[in-house]
Amino acid sequence: MTGGAIVLIALQVVVMLALAPVIVGVMRQIRARLEGRVGAGIWQPWRDLRKQFRKEPLSAVETSWMSRIGPGVLMATGLAVCALVPLIGTTTLAAVPDDLFVVVGLLLLGTAVLALIGLDAGTAFGGMGSSRHMTIAALVEPTVLLSIYALSVPAGTTQLSAIVSSRSAQAATIWSPVSLLAIAALTIAIIAETGRLPVDNPATHLELTMVHEAMLLETSGRDLAWLEWGSQVRLGALLGLLAAFIMPFGLAAEVAPGLLVVGVLTMLIKVLVLAVVLAVAEVFIAKIRLFRVPELLAGSFALAFVAVTASYWVVTG
Repeated sequence: MTGGAIVLIALQVVVMLALAPVIVGVMRQIRARLEGRVGAGIWQPWRDLRKQFRKEPLSAVETSWMSRIGPGVLMATGLAVCALVPLIGTTTLAAVPDDLFVVVGLLLLGTAVLALIGLDAGTAFGGMGSSRHMTIAALVEPTVLLSIYALSVPAGTTQLSAIVSSRSAQAATIWSPVSLLAIAALTIAIIAETGRLPVDNPATHLELTMVHEAMLLETSGRDLAWLEWGSQVRLGALLGLLAAFIMPFGLAAEVAPGLLVVGVLTMLIKVLVLAVVLAVAEVFIAKIRLFRVPELLAGSFALAFVAVTASYWVVTG
């Protein structure tokens, strides 16, 4: 199974690399249409990346090695998450388990690297964005951990592929109150982790409101392309993970050509459906005040904590 697991991991990484910019393009196009605008098309993120990769990166005078290696590290952590998360199939490498704590650790590493890039140039906006970014992350990462842990209790393991397989085999657990609480908490955490409304507005460039954009102001060219692409890959991987928990069907139980094709098509449909739903929801909601964001995230953490408690009560009771 080692060779099959390697094939599956490579396929997941390649598909997500190609799909991630399209997900962002679809979300932007949906928002544009609902707001009465024509929109740039779903391929615009790919065109932006191609243009940025052709440009030489320029850095501020005082930047250090962090600004040089940070974009690559962010992309590497995103690809590692894509390799471990069950997007297309549930076959895993025994030497590299798709453990919940490993995936959350990789997400936290990418989050910290992005914050350090924002701080490295020493600008006011970069420091402001990094500070806000880490404040949000301090509440988001524990919520992601607890919400998925609540789903892992019935499965008896923290391996993501086993959790998804267990939910697929026991369809009744998908719509149980514990599952709904955990999914709601995880959804809020993913929205905050990826900088979507109502936590952050990915379309804004106002200095007083932006979080993600503030950390990228001092990057350009290929470095900016890697950062943008890495962020898009993280969004796609997290949406794929959420889709696998909500609809744990269509994933390849073993590595076979027919099953892999079905897994790819199923993953594309589920992720794009979630992206469309998220984009439609963003049209009808406004960004909340920065000082109200911790309240929202604390509420999601409370939902995750209740889900873990209830999950243990159901299993032991």
